[in-house]
Amino acid sequence: MCVSVLTVASEACITLYTLPVIGVELGRTQITAIGVVLIGLLLLGSGFFSSSEIALFSLPAHQIDAMVEEGKRGARAVKSLKEDPHRLLVTILVGNNMVNITMSSISTTLVGFYFDAGTAVIVSSLGITSMVLIFGESAPKSYAVENTELHARRVARGLKVVEKVLWPLITIFYYLTSVVNKVTGGSPSIESTYVTRDEIRNMIKTGEREGILNEEERQMLQRTLRFTDASAKEVMTPRLDMASITTDATVDEAIKKCIQSGHARLPVYEDSLDNVVGIFDIRDLEDSTYDAAGDFEVADVVNPTLHVPESKNVDELLSEMRENRMHMVIVIDEFGATQGLITMEDVLEEIVGEILVGGEELPVEFVDDDTVLVNGSVNIDEVNEALDIVLPEGEEFETIAGFIFNRAGRLVEQGEAFDYENVSLRAEQVENTRIQKVRVSVDRDSTEEADDEDAALGEGDTD
Repeated sequence: MCVSVLTVASEACITLYTLPVIGVELGRTQITAIGVVLIGLLLLGSGFFSSSEIALFSLPAHQIDAMVEEGKRGARAVKSLKEDPHRLLVTILVGNNMVNITMSSISTTLVGFYFDAGTAVIVSSLGITSMVLIFGESAPKSYAVENTELHARRVARGLKVVEKVLWPLITIFYYLTSVVNKVTGGSPSIESTYVTRDEIRNMIKTGEREGILNEEERQMLQRTLRFTDASAKEVMTPRLDMASITTDATVDEAIKKCIQSGHARLPVYEDSLDNVVGIFDIRDLEDSTYDAAGDFEVADVVNPTLHVPESKNVDELLSEMRENRMHMVIVIDEFGATQGLITMEDVLEEIVGEILVGGEELPVEFVDDDTVLVNGSVNIDEVNEALDIVLPEGEEFETIAGFIFNRAGRLVEQGEAFDYENVSLRAEQVENTRIQKVRVSVDRDSTEEADDEDAALGEGDTD
């Protein structure tokens, strides 16, 4: 129904207004009441569009797919809208602006019945702005944040109706914004279709902070993230720590070596450790053949193995080891020289954490909340994670011992200490030039003082 311009019955006193379309005369009170009702309905519309934007754009694709698979009501409408997020955003903005502009116009007209034109504009603007901020923006969006999935399913069908009703207007603005994006070099994509590693890490931290994840679960998830980026060099047992046997040794000698080292498998080399020809596995020997095989050479019972470069991705290596049913592989450098070995246990420990056997010690042992005692071979990432610090890695080193050697630029003696920012590192145990144990301590107070000084300087610059 189209309502004509209202006519004033009296110049001195505004009392009656005529709606010529239906020929009804209404008083100022009735017109005001109708206007207030319309403003209330439009305010609901504003809240509908505002909350729709938050709910729909907060839903990740995998959650929408799960809703559709479960057959939840409104899920298919949500999926249909999210297939073109650019058009969805235009639909919401066009609808929201239409109701807000209409609301402002009606409000100005109603207030004009009681005040002069200038005052009416000011009063109307302040009043409508306040109501829209509270009831059309803040409250609906807060609700949508707390009930994202449920609200998205509730509003999806309504938005589909709005999209059809306002199709011509939405289409015009859709293409206009597309042209502007192209001219300004903007991306046509409204939202990211993937989650970054940093976002996942932040979600893990938030999960622990909110009590959803415990400490062990957080550590496992973080190790899983690191696992896909880890290289063979980071995971391997270094050459100096390898227990091995020569091809011309007897099986009896190999068995004794296994018992002494505590390992069931040993790399078998010919002439030198740079020429590993296979793996000796004590479990391949049957009980009934121990006596008969005792004088055999290891070369007669050796199993083949893989040789992989230091840069080999651990994730890919795990797949290869499973396919070839190998529990031990040899790591070589670019010149073909043996650098270390990797067992299936080493790979699994990257995900589940250290698997301790017998009297093995924890690689990272907490002395207190700000101090840890770590093995020199522990990766810097593990120390950073344990103490929530940021020690840098370099191309030449990846372990905490390598970090200290890099800082010192020479051999390190037992008891020497080095500082990096607010972190103190002390070589607790050194054997034959190798750093076996390191004490890492963090001075939290100095960090807080530095932050306070930076904040004070920032305020001084502002003044």
